Amino acid sequence: QVQVVESGGGLVQPGGSLRLSCAASGGSFSTYYMTWYRQAPGKQREFVARIASDGLISYEESVKGRFTVSRDNAKNTVHLQMDSLKPEDTAVYYCKLGLLSHSSWNDYWGQGTQVTVSS
Repeated sequence: QVQVVESGGGLVQPGGSLRLSCAASGGSFSTYYMTWYRQAPGKQREFVARIASDGLISYEESVKGRFTVSRDNAKNTVHLQMDSLKPEDTAVYYCKLGLLSHSSWNDYWGQGTQVTVSS
C-alpha cells in the first residue's frame, strides 16, 4: 500500500526558511511525479511546485526564486526548501504522488503540514 507522509512544517518569521519533506513508501517509484500544493484558510488549494522522475521541475510564479524542490531517490523523498518566506505563504502544504503502475496513473495524497509565517 502506497503511503505519502509530509513533515517539516512549523512557525517561522517573515524572511525565514523551512524545509518540507515528503516521503513515499509501499510502491515502485520508477516513473512518478511529486507535486506540492498549499491551501490557505478560505482559499482553494493551489499548485506550488512539481518534480518528475525525469527531472523536470516547475514552480508557481509567486514562489520562483524562493522555493526549491529536490529529490532523494535513495530515500523516495522529495524536499521543498522554502526561503524568504512571506506571510502570504502561510497555508497547509500537501504533497501528491502521481505514480505510474500497470500503465495507469494513480494519485496519493499526504495528510498535510502547517506552515505559518508570522512575526
